[in-house]
Amino acid sequence: MNKNCLHISNGDSLTDYLRELDFKGDILTWREMLCEGPTVPFIDSEEFYSIRRNFLNEYYDIRLSDYNLEETIEILNNVDDYNEINLWFEYDLFCHINLIAVISLLHQKEINKPLYLICSGRVKGEKDLKGIPELSPAQLKAHYKNRILLTKEDISLAVALWRTYCGKDHNIFKPYIIQNSNFKYLTNCLKAHLKRFPNQKTGLCTIEENILKLINEKDIKSEHHLLGYCLNYQGYYGFGDIQFRRMVSNLSDFFNTSDDKLHLTRKGHEALLGEHNFSKEIDNTIVFGGIKRNDYQFSIAENKLIKTTPNVD
Repeated sequence: MNKNCLHISNGDSLTDYLRELDFKGDILTWREMLCEGPTVPFIDSEEFYSIRRNFLNEYYDIRLSDYNLEETIEILNNVDDYNEINLWFEYDLFCHINLIAVISLLHQKEINKPLYLICSGRVKGEKDLKGIPELSPAQLKAHYKNRILLTKEDISLAVALWRTYCGKDHNIFKPYIIQNSNFKYLTNCLKAHLKRFPNQKTGLCTIEENILKLINEKDIKSEHHLLGYCLNYQGYYGFGDIQFRRMVSNLSDFFNTSDDKLHLTRKGHEALLGEHNFSKEIDNTIVFGGIKRNDYQFSIAENKLIKTTPNVD
């Protein structure tokens, strides 16, 4: 394994795993969750760091002093000794937003080293999609052996996607859904992203609707039990428990606990039946890149985002 390479991993679990398997080269551990909160196109900037610190502090109570992305990426200021850069990211939306940001950052820094993608997901003989740290040592090494060299077109695509994510019109993502590239799971992730906006009929996004369906269909004993189901039945989102805790908290009026079991309230049943648009009751003020979630709703009939009525010019 190449000693003169830089690995960019998607988190501490993977970094530890790579070290355990004696992967050579330096490792940059990417500790961000850019799938939520405001972003600006130019990543290595005080504006970017400031808005990210403030968002993570406000929504997830992460101390401002604990945000160290600026220090983490200092390694990118001197990459002359590296022959290549390996990008270790997974099949889900969480990872793909981080991935296009990393590629854009390398582009912004004019780093022209060969970029290789190691992306987990479908594994032969396995039923479920797999995260990289879930792979066996043999599977992980096979993924590395079969890594994909990204083309100029792939890099340009990632840069365009990042600019779009930081922009004001996320319907621009739609043509990219059918574009061929070496990002095998990109189509699924872009579809999943658009459905993070409130459904035009119910006011709930796909994830929120799924949480209520889990409560309605499963024998769930507690919110902690519910979080486990959320993590296991989330498809292509790749969210962590802190994100699901916030979403479950926003849905507190839609379920209650009795007889040691979670039950939907009348409002919860009405939401699943689509009898009312509950976006105002949920009041989820999260921002996705360049736009506020509540400024748009997803129309299933038109398969696109529609401006929320009070915000239509």
